[in-house]
Amino acid sequence: MKWLIASDIHGSAYYCEKLLAAFQKEQADRLLLLGDLLYHGPRNDLPKGYDTKAVTAMLNALKDKITAVRGNCDAEVDQWVLEFPMLADYTIIRENNVSIFATHGHLFHENSLPSQIDGSILLHGHTHIPHCNQHENYVCMNPGSVSIPKEGQPHGYMVFEDSLFLWKDLDGVEYKRYQIS
Repeated sequence: MKWLIASDIHGSAYYCEKLLAAFQKEQADRLLLLGDLLYHGPRNDLPKGYDTKAVTAMLNALKDKITAVRGNCDAEVDQWVLEFPMLADYTIIRENNVSIFATHGHLFHENSLPSQIDGSILLHGHTHIPHCNQHENYVCMNPGSVSIPKEGQPHGYMVFEDSLFLWKDLDGVEYKRYQIS
């Protein structure tokens, strides 16, 4: 199964449209969203093309292909308009002998590990900075941000298939990879 993994859309219809075009181009089976779907939060400027109703419509059109977790800018009221579950603090995905603990990153991260992490991938967004840090008992990964990347990083996403993770910008250009051995 091929997963497209993204975080931090923050209500940008402009960047959500680019993300969903990448989803189609990648021919991914599932879209994993790591939170902060509709709102920008008090610390961020409005992203380009801020339109939460348009983002809601675009995501709802793919509701059967989306797995999502709650971000710090997501609220119960968002669940009223989104037609897929998105209020869980984490989800665990097991794919090809890989165990992925997927969360937003405001509750669980490298300095606040979940108890189930041993031998897994800890996958989170929240920081808006893509990374891949290998630790003794787990690997921590972040796809970066779809709409508000930080520290000069690209607007982007990740692809996970078999045992390979690829980081790509919204044009589909790969800039980082991690192979699970």
